[in-house]
Amino acid sequence: MATPTIRTVAERAGVSVATVSRTLKEPDKVRPETRDLVLKVVAELGFVPNAQARAFRRQASDTVILLVRDIGNPFYLDVYKGVEEAASAAGFKVLMGDARRDPARVGLYLDMVRERHADGLILMTGSLPPDLAMETLPPVVVALEYIDGGRLPTVRIDNAAAAAAAVDYLVGLGHRRIAHISGPTPELMSIARADGWRTALAAAGLEADPALLVWGDYSLQAGRSAVASLLDRGVPFTAVFAANDEMAAGAVNELRSHGLRVPEDVSVVGFDDTVFAAAVDPPLTTIRQPKREIGARAMALMIERLETGPGFQAEVVVPTQLVVRTSTAPVADRAAATRALAAATP
Repeated sequence: MATPTIRTVAERAGVSVATVSRTLKEPDKVRPETRDLVLKVVAELGFVPNAQARAFRRQASDTVILLVRDIGNPFYLDVYKGVEEAASAAGFKVLMGDARRDPARVGLYLDMVRERHADGLILMTGSLPPDLAMETLPPVVVALEYIDGGRLPTVRIDNAAAAAAAVDYLVGLGHRRIAHISGPTPELMSIARADGWRTALAAAGLEADPALLVWGDYSLQAGRSAVASLLDRGVPFTAVFAANDEMAAGAVNELRSHGLRVPEDVSVVGFDDTVFAAAVDPPLTTIRQPKREIGARAMALMIERLETGPGFQAEVVVPTQLVVRTSTAPVADRAAATRALAAATP
């Protein structure tokens, strides 16, 4: 029989991992009936928290850091809410850190954990410092990103499948020349979404023209620059799939500055379903990620990591949803759209 973990206890008791953690840490702060149930299951399963992990926890501060790539991106606010709710239920506090797209800053936050200023780090950037030895890594959980070869506890979506769903929808509307504004390389999340774009086009018997792929960095300006590049190069397209809502909003703004209408001349799809999706005119068709759930799941994995010790590995995949709004429309007149693009091209 496999050694029981804190997740095993939670599932058997029908409560959250956070509730089990709080019962073990601060039993007087848990309702008596819940406490009794959890402790009964702990005894039945013979669950014993990892001694090394417990020793580490006694020296720490009941604080977890949520480290994001760009604190100005509203996507992370709902993720933070999910982390904070789960953390509060387990007696933890949450700090949010800004990596500013700099792997060196990730190293600074890892040092904060090593120095016991925090218990662990929930990582929402796509990279670790290049000279980092994985065996010296303090408690880390990865949320939504990929760390190649890291074998770290991870909560994520299927980026390739979600991107393919967005492109499938555009193909169903009659679009055949679909541009993709990607996230930065060599980050694996960006590559996965670009792969989804290629897969959906191939499944429809369409060519993934390299001229239609423009690499960005998830910023508003990257969306504008990508559309400007396509138009400057005279690349024909009737739809744009951007790897996040911020770049999609930039794409809409740039198309309009060239006299092109969305969606009459060009349809635009984003990714994430942030406030940008509803605020842009027209509102964006986009891929919705369950951001608050992602945060809560990441915190649950962090609690398991802290209770179980360095060998803990797990992967949670959460579903996404295509949300259709008014930034997309069928290609009613392909010739007219082609003429509009030609007129907008310098």
